[in-house]
Parts: sequence; structure tokens; C-alpha cells
Amino acid sequence: MIDSIFQYQFLQNAFASGLIIGVIVPLLGVFIVVRRLSLIADALSHVTLAGIAGSLYLSQSIGALAVLNPLYLGIVASVTGSLFIERLRRLYKHYEELAIPIIMSAGLGFGAIFISLAEGFSSDLFSYLFGSVSAVSRQDLWIVLCIAFIVVLFLTLFFKELFVLSFDEEYAKASGLPAKWVHLLFMIVIALVIAGSMRIVGILLVSSLMTLPVAAAMRISKSFKQAIIFSVLFGELAVIIGLVSAFYLDLAPGGTIVVTSIVILLLTILSKKMGRKGVESP
Repeated sequence: MIDSIFQYQFLQNAFASGLIIGVIVPLLGVFIVVRRLSLIADALSHVTLAGIAGSLYLSQSIGALAVLNPLYLGIVASVTGSLFIERLRRLYKHYEELAIPIIMSAGLGFGAIFISLAEGFSSDLFSYLFGSVSAVSRQDLWIVLCIAFIVVLFLTLFFKELFVLSFDEEYAKASGLPAKWVHLLFMIVIALVIAGSMRIVGILLVSSLMTLPVAAAMRISKSFKQAIIFSVLFGELAVIIGLVSAFYLDLAPGGTIVVTSIVILLLTILSKKMGRKGVESP
């Protein structure tokens, strides 16, 4: 496997992208779970699907757009969806959760229309849905690197504000923190990460990598810092095992990564229960 990575560029792209995604996705996932916004990742992934399907349709209809990377329109759609979610949350102040199913429904609707216009599923669209080891280009890797830089920069500048906002939004607003703008930037960063991760994990499964490692980490963590560390470790472990399994078994990496994450979650739950039994037994 290691020899193949050094030999084939597509494997280098896939594993480099996977290792980066294994860090930034669970890293943001901790804040998403703590803020009870897990379904936002699903909503934005469906909006990204509409952008990807729209890009594939345009590349079929307009020859000049055939060279356009569908990832670009996917990113535009995802960021646009995040802005609309924020707008709808302000519009429905007492029913903010309505924004998520509205945007998710819109993403699915437009996605279905563009897929139909593009004459159904293609192998390229399938790789965006569930990930692909061989489909990650050098350009995709550079996009992931740029998104990772944005994530690190955002967390470096706004970690304290995001921490306070995650645990006590009312206090954050009362203390004069720019809660509105921090949350808006947070949503945009989430949108970028979801769009950038779809080549490896897949549009329909990227939200799982945002939540499953975090769920496992929260079973054994005793502090927020530990939750972040364990989430990243579990995310990296799931990506590495998932990519290796996908390569040798010729499977979609999104599926193998998510199943590995579920196994890790089950192991942490069992280990926690076994630990409690050991303490309770005389």
C-alpha cells in the first residue's frame, strides 16, 4: 500500500486530502454537536449536491464549461445555502429549526431536477455522492488545503468567541461579543468544509464524519479540550482505515470511513460500560 502511494499520484492526492479532512471535519464537528446544529451539515450537504448536479448538467449543455471543476459550483451552492439558513433563522426567531428542513428540501429538489436534466446518475456523480479514491485530483487537493487554512485561521482568531457562543449564546450576546458575525462566519466555514470533503467522504456521508467521531469522543472525554483531541484522533483513524479498506476492497471510501466511525463509536460505548461494571463490582 505504501509503495502504491509513492507510485500513483491519485493515491497521494486521496490520502493527503483524507488526512487533512480527518482533522478539520471532526474539529468543526465538536462545535456543531455542542451547539446542537448537527442537522445543518445534512442540509448543506444536500445543497452541495444540487450545486454539483447543476455543474455536471451545465458541463453537458455548454461545451465551454466542461473543463470547470464541479467542486467550485458545489462550494458556491453550499456557502449560499449557509447564508440562507442564517437568514431564515432570523426570520423565524421562535422556530429557528425550521430553516434546516427548508434548505434541505430546496437542496434535494434542485438536486433531483439537475440530475434528471443531466440524464440520471453518472459515475462522476456517484463519486461525489459516496467518495472515490481515484477521483481526487491535484486541484481538489489544493482546494482542500486552502479550506484547511481558512478553518485554522478562523479557529485561531475566534476560538474564545466560538467557545462562549457554543455553551451560552445569551451570555455571549450580553457580554458584547459579535455573536451574529461569528456565527455567520462559522456557518460559511462549515459550508466550505462540507463542499471540500465530498471527494473523499461523499456528499451524503460527510455529515457522519462531523458527528460520529465527536459522539465517540464525548463518551470518554472529561473536558472540552479532550473532546477536540479525541474527535480528531478518531476522525483520522476512521479516514486512514476507511481509505485503506476502500483501496483493497474496491469500495466507496465514504462508506468504509463511516462504518469505521460507527465501529469506533460502538467500541467507546462498550468500553465505557465495561469500565462502569468494573468500578461497581466488589
